Amino acid sequence: MRNARQFALFFIAVCAAWTSARAQNGTEASASNYPVASASPTVNTPVPIEVVSCKNPAATPLSRFWELEPASDCGTFGLRGYRPISLAVIGSDSVNTAPTSPAADHTGTFQPYTTSETRINMSVRTKVAQGLLTGGDPNRLDSLWFAYSQQSYWQLFNPDLSRPFRATDHEPELIYIFPVESALPSGWRLRYGGIGINHQSNGQSLPLSRSWNRIIGRAGLELGNKVSITGALWQRIPEDSSSDDNPDIVDRVGRAELSTVWNVDPLNSLAFTVRHSLQTSDSGSVRLAWFRKVGSAVDNANRSSLRLHTELFSGYGDSLMDYNRKRTVFSVGLTLLDW
Repeated sequence: MRNARQFALFFIAVCAAWTSARAQNGTEASASNYPVASASPTVNTPVPIEVVSCKNPAATPLSRFWELEPASDCGTFGLRGYRPISLAVIGSDSVNTAPTSPAADHTGTFQPYTTSETRINMSVRTKVAQGLLTGGDPNRLDSLWFAYSQQSYWQLFNPDLSRPFRATDHEPELIYIFPVESALPSGWRLRYGGIGINHQSNGQSLPLSRSWNRIIGRAGLELGNKVSITGALWQRIPEDSSSDDNPDIVDRVGRAELSTVWNVDPLNSLAFTVRHSLQTSDSGSVRLAWFRKVGSAVDNANRSSLRLHTELFSGYGDSLMDYNRKRTVFSVGLTLLDW
């Protein structure tokens, strides 16, 4: 009986030791196989981009622009470009010599403006916060931005009027961007979604005052470094009829925007933007632009920010003063992009 009891105890001890060894080996095997499993085609886990700089050339254009990953992060409160910063000479088929609006007392007096003028675009932004919802995620970085854009039409070729600024629009906005990594057919990827609040006004008093406020939802997708598509849909914040400078602005300028950028080669890119009201046919605009890289940069993978650009615009809303005037504009100039 004693021998049987000793044999049983010995057998249990051997089994326990064997089981412990198997468990330890299994854990080590699982740990060694984990990267292989995570790289399986059935798991769509993005690999973090190697950190090179905040303008990481290994990052895609949308990732670099909105700093969607820690590897493309430039930190908070630094100054970035937003919309193109440009100086252009333009010619148009007409000019708004007496701006008007359906609102009472919003018709200006005649001014002999010329159809040839100069357009100046300034646009900057800064990241005021990041990692609000994504935390320490190594692949994603959400962000909150403040941006300011300004566009001016300068009657440089009109000495009879002492070369005035015909129109200047001011556009501050607050934008939240949340990174998304969603694979789509044919190699496309949905990269981000966002929401923001936007104010646009021309800073004028009556009868030339024009302004509106919007809540804007946006999203962006891209095909590698070659093509990116961004979309925006907005809802105007209602105003009292007595203070509304432009009650029909959404029916003219539009309620949605779709933009496509095609990087044809390292030197050339094409951009196409369309706006529409989604309700009336006589609304919105189309904009087609060509950008050609000028010069070179010593750092950042020889990525110059200066472009020669040519642009054709047709529709409503080329400026806030022209929100309800349809016209066609051709421009040539210099632009700073992604600086």
